[in-house]
Amino acid sequence: MIHIHYDFSLIVGSIIVAILVCYLAISIEQLLFRELFQKYKKILLVISGFVLGAAIWCTHLVGILASHLPATYSSDYRFVFVSYIIAFIASTFAVWLITKETLPFMRLILGALLMGLGISGMHYVGMMGLVLGQHKIHYDPLLTLFSVLIAISGSGLTLWLTFKYKNAVYKLIHIKLYLVLMMAFTIVAMHYTGMAAMSFDSIHTDQLVSNYQTGQGLILFTIVFISSLILIATFCVAVLEQRLEARNKQLSKVNRELANRAVEDNLTKLPNRLFLAEYSHFLFTEHRYRDDKIAFLYIDLDRFKAVNDVFGHHVGDQLLVLLATRIHSKLKANEKLLRIGGDEFLMVLERATIDTASETAEEVLGWIQDSFLIAGKEINISSSIGIAMYPDHANNLQDLLINADAAMLTSKNQGRNTYSFFNFTADQQEAKSQTKLINDLYKAVEEQQFVLFYQPKFTTKNREICGVEALIRWNHPNLGLLPPNMFIPGAEKTGLIIPMGYWALEQACKQIQIWERNGSNYFPVAVNLSAVQFEHKHLFSTLEGLFQKYQIKPHHLAIEITESTAMHHIDASIRCFNRLRQMGIKLAIDDFGTGHSSFLYLKNLPVDELKIDREFIKDLAIGSKDEMILASIIQLAIKLGLVVTAEGVETPLQAEILTRLGCQQLQGYLLGMPVKVDHLEEIKYTFSS
Repeated sequence: MIHIHYDFSLIVGSIIVAILVCYLAISIEQLLFRELFQKYKKILLVISGFVLGAAIWCTHLVGILASHLPATYSSDYRFVFVSYIIAFIASTFAVWLITKETLPFMRLILGALLMGLGISGMHYVGMMGLVLGQHKIHYDPLLTLFSVLIAISGSGLTLWLTFKYKNAVYKLIHIKLYLVLMMAFTIVAMHYTGMAAMSFDSIHTDQLVSNYQTGQGLILFTIVFISSLILIATFCVAVLEQRLEARNKQLSKVNRELANRAVEDNLTKLPNRLFLAEYSHFLFTEHRYRDDKIAFLYIDLDRFKAVNDVFGHHVGDQLLVLLATRIHSKLKANEKLLRIGGDEFLMVLERATIDTASETAEEVLGWIQDSFLIAGKEINISSSIGIAMYPDHANNLQDLLINADAAMLTSKNQGRNTYSFFNFTADQQEAKSQTKLINDLYKAVEEQQFVLFYQPKFTTKNREICGVEALIRWNHPNLGLLPPNMFIPGAEKTGLIIPMGYWALEQACKQIQIWERNGSNYFPVAVNLSAVQFEHKHLFSTLEGLFQKYQIKPHHLAIEITESTAMHHIDASIRCFNRLRQMGIKLAIDDFGTGHSSFLYLKNLPVDELKIDREFIKDLAIGSKDEMILASIIQLAIKLGLVVTAEGVETPLQAEILTRLGCQQLQGYLLGMPVKVDHLEEIKYTFSS
């Protein structure tokens, strides 16, 4: 058995060749990561694979030259060519692998295996092409396996380091040299370990020819078959990776689009409220390091609803888009425009002062006031702007928006088409309190935190109770008993007046049932209906259900409607009054004298009672104009067959004048205040002359 000896100068030469060619391959590989050469990516990929394959191949050839073989030898160039093809394919795949955006662990393992097997395959296929006279090659299995493991592990480490530092290679030369040495060491170590696994035995010439003839064809077929499998496997993996990469790019693109849409207004493509939350957090964090102020300009379009009503919503939408585009095109570097509502925009000015905020607001008003040409129509519109400064007016986003909105409402009240800075006033404090009350009102409706008080009405003839009016009160858990004027407007804005009104109707019917059973005569019980509830589609079915549930006499219930509500849609009101009267319910017009066209339509309204508004009563005196107006109203109502009730009677003089004018019923603090039902019988009727 004969072992190989080496020429150490040629060994050093093979190492130098490996280092130089690997350096060239790494240098070409760098070009793949630069945007300038992206259009030549495929060509560079092939060149890089060609050079790296050549590095492996040249190291092998120089290593063969450095070996002192036991006899003269020749090479079968078919094997030499196949060995290079294997090196080229493995190298190209390795370079392609590290150009990907990600390198998962399984992909790294697969790449290490293919690259390592490619280096090993190149070496051993090349050795199979070596023809030695009268000698046979043997391989030590352990060293052979060790050489393959060196190739696989070295390739895996080189691939991982190259991918990890691919963006730093062209900047830091020592990293580049380290990668070159690692790659060259892997190739050299595998080659000389494979050569160390070889040994030679002498054979006779006739055996050599026989072995060559019987085994050479099979060996060649095996080599070509294995090389083809490597090529096919590599191609399949490359195609699969390419498809996965394309799918990942599509998913990344979709994810980016979804992320952008989440913080983008669908119509105007401006940032929305979600973006504002993140953006404001960034601004407030930056403010800690700088003492600059930030201006928030709350922009609301004036009478935008009229544009939608007259020209159509498609024109309104187009107007918003054109307006957003116009303002956005004029923004400066430190300004940002957002859409936070239907026709509401917010402009944020970084590093702003009160003067710059004022100048910008003036400019915005001018930009919006310039006409818009949409679908052949010239649309003109204005805006009102409210300005809040951070941190002067608030130190969080929610309060800044509330205060900017309050300032915008001030601009509306000043005639629109102007701007106002936030100014903390009692009115704005009251508006905040009203907002908190409305928030509590939802829970109040859910938990029925209300109670009915009853205020009696009296006849002017003998001062007897001739009915009561049910008045709702809110028993607030923290603020105590609240009168209607503190929460009814908010309830009407939010629609909560509907369940509140039906609750009051049911409580009144329940009380009527009790009084009917015990013989008390406080009828009729009047319940006030708001304009929203009067027009509600379930009003009649609800009343019919209550009558059926409590089995009360319908004429013991009276419904009071304000004059403005009755006159809102007079034809609809007449139909509703007729329907209610058919059900047997008594009807009354409340706050009479405050509306319009009252006398013109009064003759057509099928009502039983007219309640004169307290505004005519509070300044009533003998010989006053109020007395003359009241005399006309009372006489007209009596001639129309209506019962006249005066509200807000607080002095004996008022009661005396009203009695003299012919008013049939009186109601007010002079005679009886609103009380709970159990105190109603305790009221004493005393009049001073």
